[in-house]
Amino acid sequence: MSFLAGILTISTKGARGEREDTSGAAIREMLSTLDAAVERYEVIPDDKASITQRLVAWADEVGLELIVTTGGTGLGPSDVTPEATREAIDYEAPGLAEAMRLEGLKHTPMAMLSRAVVGVRGRTLIVNLPGSPRGVRENLSVLLPVLPHALETLRGQTEHKG
Repeated sequence: MSFLAGILTISTKGARGEREDTSGAAIREMLSTLDAAVERYEVIPDDKASITQRLVAWADEVGLELIVTTGGTGLGPSDVTPEATREAIDYEAPGLAEAMRLEGLKHTPMAMLSRAVVGVRGRTLIVNLPGSPRGVRENLSVLLPVLPHALETLRGQTEHKG
């Protein structure tokens, strides 16, 4: 199943060119194992309004089916990605975020500090990931097996048999 994806890295230092975006590269590499066409990629600062605006535009105007963010999910004063995401989405998909935290806890107790959100805007799935390549790999690896089904469901292509 082919789908359109976007990678949004949230890093003030990255946006200023002071830090290489290794987390965004890790996302791109992992999405390549699925049939994902990465249509948008951008590095923007930790600014709530900018993050929300980009998520809304990529979902509504560009028509991306999956947007994966990296960065800004911790407890720091500039970590505003979860709040920005909540403003953009119609509803949350808490099981996906819980699964990521559970997987992260297998590797580090710091995973419980993650405030990552997963939710849906229209027919777009938006996933918040941590800002480190290791955190990206640990979190996204647990979602990869269910992403095609989740995206098919959002397209209205699956039937539930009971």
